[in-house]
Amino acid sequence: MANVFNFGILLNTYLVPFGLKIIAALAIWIAGSIAINGFAKLARRALSLRHLDPTLANYAISTIHVALRIVLVMAILEVCGIPTTSFAALIGAAGVAIGVAWSGLLSNFAAGIFLVVLHPFKVGDYINAAGQTGTVTEIGLFMTIMTTDNNLRVYIGNNKLFSDTITNYNVNDSRRVEQRCQIAGGVNPAEAIALLTERVSRIPNVMPAPAPNVTIVEFNALGTLLVVRLFAATPNFGQVNNDTNIAIAETARAAGWPAPATYQVSVPSAPTPHSAPNSAPDSAPAVPGNA
Repeated sequence: MANVFNFGILLNTYLVPFGLKIIAALAIWIAGSIAINGFAKLARRALSLRHLDPTLANYAISTIHVALRIVLVMAILEVCGIPTTSFAALIGAAGVAIGVAWSGLLSNFAAGIFLVVLHPFKVGDYINAAGQTGTVTEIGLFMTIMTTDNNLRVYIGNNKLFSDTITNYNVNDSRRVEQRCQIAGGVNPAEAIALLTERVSRIPNVMPAPAPNVTIVEFNALGTLLVVRLFAATPNFGQVNNDTNIAIAETARAAGWPAPATYQVSVPSAPTPHSAPNSAPDSAPAVPGNA
């Protein structure tokens, strides 16, 4: 009877209250998660109605989501009877240790804030940075996600991205196409320039101003090196760039330009004194006479 009595005291004093706290914590976690997700959806919809930049909207939603999760955990700790003041001090001490160990992660977080504030690019821009070229699909709290031209997803830390040179190909309305054309030495450069200028001017989506320009870059062992420069709207850059190469090839084929080649001239070596032909001796050899 004493053992039953002791078990009943243990059950009523410790196990039942602890179980109720666990059930309450689970209920709060489930209800809080549903509420947080619902609030995040409402916030995203509100930001979309205000036509806020998608990059800034995603960053704001992520920050709100993390902050509300922390508040939810603190509420669960209060329900379980764990004092949050001492826990906050523990979190602060752990935060210092984690900050020292994860300095790189925190630097990525800080760099992400600067990327959002300074706005060097946004989601959907085509950029070159950190040795990668592609379209930005997401700017997160710690890393940025890009999709490269060969359809690979690349994750780049924000700190590495922010500390590197960033080339944004979508900022300006137009881009310059520049292709080189090597012609042989026997081709008249003036005629080649006139033919190329007329041909590239007929490429679709080429901007009339600035006008297409073909000029001489240098004279080399192969002949004359020309450069073709023309402008296109940024969305049409790839098409105009490819069509320019095709136009150069078609113009060369139609005009019958020979393939550039380095000409080598063979110079005979000077004869040496020992190998000179028909060289007469200084004196005739002595012929012995008949005795």
